Amino acid sequence: MHKTAVLLVFAGLAALGITAWTSSAQTGPALIRITSTQRQYMYVNIAPGSAGDMEMIRQRLFNKKITKNAIGRADLVCTFTFGRNRSCRATYNLPQGKLMVGGSITNRSIYELAILGGTGLYNNARGTLTAIRTAKAPRREFLIFRLAG
Repeated sequence: MHKTAVLLVFAGLAALGITAWTSSAQTGPALIRITSTQRQYMYVNIAPGSAGDMEMIRQRLFNKKITKNAIGRADLVCTFTFGRNRSCRATYNLPQGKLMVGGSITNRSIYELAILGGTGLYNNARGTLTAIRTAKAPRREFLIFRLAG
């Protein structure tokens, strides 16, 4: 029975385009490669260039190797601290659960955030998210989640 459950989990990971290795950890290690397209962007300006300004971003998530349709969505909230530095939190809603990430971003063209946890298949997830911008309009990113466990 236990082997059947493990096989079902790995089959689900493969369907999402995830490469997984064996581990005793509940989540991972695994690698998730997907893309995002920005659907909504809101900027809240407290005062020109001031700390406390906020960005709110909604993205659609895709795995074009599997389907043309979106497989999930992401919601990001960033608060500007000093200059272009932002403190960000985001939730990535995927078919098998959610991944929560957070950290500091200076440049949205390429950035790395810590995976802080998750739900469902990603319960207690840890690792990093690397995002690389691939297009400006509409804004698209290549996302790499490196799950450590």
